[in-house]
This record gives sequence, C-alpha cells and structure tokens, in this order.
Amino acid sequence: MRTVIFIPPLPRMSGGLAVLYQVAERLRELELPVALTSTQTGAPGLEQRREEGFAVLPWAELNLREDDCCLVPEGWPNALAPAFKARARALVYVQNWAYLLSGLPAGVAWQRLPVSFLAVSQPVAWFVEELLGLPLAGTLRPAVDTHTFCPGVKPQDRLRVAWMPRKNKALGEQARQIAEALLFPRPLPVPLEWVELHRMTREEVAAELASCHVFLSTGFPEGLGLPPLEAMACGCLPVGFSGFGGWDYMRQARLYGYVPPFPLRDVPWSGNGFYTPDGDVIGAARCLEEALRLAASKAPALDALLAQGQAAAASYSLEAQRKTVAALWSAFPYSLTPNAQPPS
Repeated sequence: MRTVIFIPPLPRMSGGLAVLYQVAERLRELELPVALTSTQTGAPGLEQRREEGFAVLPWAELNLREDDCCLVPEGWPNALAPAFKARARALVYVQNWAYLLSGLPAGVAWQRLPVSFLAVSQPVAWFVEELLGLPLAGTLRPAVDTHTFCPGVKPQDRLRVAWMPRKNKALGEQARQIAEALLFPRPLPVPLEWVELHRMTREEVAAELASCHVFLSTGFPEGLGLPPLEAMACGCLPVGFSGFGGWDYMRQARLYGYVPPFPLRDVPWSGNGFYTPDGDVIGAARCLEEALRLAASKAPALDALLAQGQAAAASYSLEAQRKTVAALWSAFPYSLTPNAQPPS
C-alpha cells in the first residue's frame, strides 16, 4: 500500500506542514512506499523533499490506485477528490480539531464520506471519536527534536519570559500588563525580560527558549500545540492556555487549578505547568505571576515541575513516532476499510 500525502499550498512553513513531512520521513525509514503531492509546485518544503529523494507527484497528473492510501490534513477536504475517484483509501489527519468541520463545503458531512480519521493528540481523538462519532484509525503525535530543543544556561541576574506574538497577540499583551501590575506591590528581586519568539528559525527559537525561565502560552485553538512542549524540553515552565489539544501532555500543577472536561490519558509524568481555560487572560496573568515568583525563589518545587516537563517532552521522540507509524500502518488497510476484519 502506497501512502500519498497531500501537502497544502500554504504561503510559508507551519508546524502542521512540518509534521506531515515527519510522517513521510518515518514511512521512508520503515521502507514503506510514500509519495508527496500538492496543488502548488512551490509548496513550502516540497522542493527540499524532492532533493532528498522523495517522490513528488504533480497534482494535475495524479493517478491514484485503488490500493493507495491518500492522507490529507483536515482543512483540505477537496484534496480527497482523487482518492474518491480512484476508490482509494482516504485518511484525514486531524491536526487541529477547530478546522475539521469548518473546512467542509456547504451541505457536506464527514459521516457521509468514505473516510477514516487520524488524530494528532488524545484530546483531538476524543473530539473526533467520542464527541462526533467519526471512525478513528488511531493517534499519531508529532515528534520533538530534543537535540535542538534542550536545556541551556539560564541567566541569574534576570528572569526571562518567552512568548509568541503571532498567537493571539492582544491577549498575550494584556496578560503581560496584568501580571506586571500584580507584581508591582512586591517586586521581583531581579529584572523581568520579555522575549518575543517571532520570525525566527527553529534553531533560533530553541536557543532563546533554552535561556528563558517561563513560557507564556497564548495559542488557541490547537490540535496539540508544540511550542509549550518545546519550551518544556528547553527547561522552561509553561503557563497559560492549552489550546485544548495541549492536554495531551499538559498536566495541571496548581492546586485546584483548571482541568479539561474530558478524561486525560494516563502518562508517567505529573504537574508540569500552570494552566487556565483558553482566553482567560486574568487567570493566565495570575499563573504567570505565580510562575515568576517561583522561578525567582529557586525553590525545590520549581525543579520538580521542570523535571516533569522534561519527562513529558522526552516521550515525544522520533523513535516513539516511528513505532507509532509502524503500528498504525501495519493495521491498515483493516482500520481504513469499513467492516473489514484483520486476518485471524
């Protein structure tokens, strides 16, 4: 079975695109047939993969076979048309729960289409399977490059807070203003420095995170949300919004703090950050104040939280992703074909 992965024609590289390329790389490492296609010849990263030896199929000449598997991210349902025409297996990779329904043409329902779904996280799997009742083939998480995203030397003469202005910038700025007001009556013993992670390479982001103490998470909605996880890998304490999908790895460390309205999967780590409901700016500011005071105190409790974050990040390894891909693809085509049963 050949897997043909649709690469959306986005204007620039995104986290979702990077994960699609990760899947292609794992399939090739497992010596499973894989090809890439896009409606745009200049889709971000596509030419680089062609140079790396990946098969890149022209969209206008795409000729799928019945035993192919066409993998398409959730926001591009029209890209499934060649799969339907060829009666190939159609697999929708839900990287963000928020776009699963909004991307459908008017009058079309997923329940009426011959597709199966792959979730990027446990919260997304819950949304797809339990809430919407759609057929789930499995969960395939992103991988974190812990050689690039790893702890570094934290400055002792100041506290550094990293955040991403491109993710709900106004809410982030408001949380910062409120946090600074909360800190005013009892100032921190060292100056506070804000670090904007914007228009940087992966390596530049990793270097900044490695020198920061706290990461303010302002992104939502998210299918998983890699930045807080990468911040954990770099030894930062994350605070703020989960994006919903972040609960795949986020665990509340605040006593009586917010937890999501669905059961979380069992994991070998515990509290690794201070989290609030998405959009709760006041709650995020209070979490930020608490995290900064904890970081300034250098109390043992901080080391314990950071260790739990490191444990969470370590579980999203390339090897873990490779094993998941191997297990999922060995179960195909049975999990992708209605009413089909694997051989006994």
